Amino acid sequence: MISIKTITPEQTYPVRHKILRPNQTIEDCRFPGDNDPDTFHLGAFFADELISIASFYKEKHPDLDGQVHYRLRGMATLENFRKEKAGSSLLSRGEEILKQRKCDLWWCNARTGVAGYYKKMGLQDYGEVFELPGIGPHIVMYKKLL
Repeated sequence: MISIKTITPEQTYPVRHKILRPNQTIEDCRFPGDNDPDTFHLGAFFADELISIASFYKEKHPDLDGQVHYRLRGMATLENFRKEKAGSSLLSRGEEILKQRKCDLWWCNARTGVAGYYKKMGLQDYGEVFELPGIGPHIVMYKKLL
């Protein structure tokens, strides 16, 4: 059974490193804003093992409507657990928290390879595909709340 808990930024770094930035250093897994008071990090646990992570930062996208935006960054699930619904559980819990914080839109720079997953979760594309150096092609995706 999957359980969702609030975690520290430091708890996210090993999963970020393994899944999102394996060719970079663990220091590259520290994101600006990780320790900001409005930022929150969620972890999905299978038994006692952290298997999936998601971090939410209060950050307005300059081209999207709305008053209170949050940005999803560093979402990742360990490969052996991708069929367990950990990611969707994290996003559901994240949206509950975002609604409590009066967030009306959340967005992310989605890797193009997982854009279909985010569409299934109710997000829409915005703009054109762009390259993040050393990481790969991405597209902005967003979801309106409230």
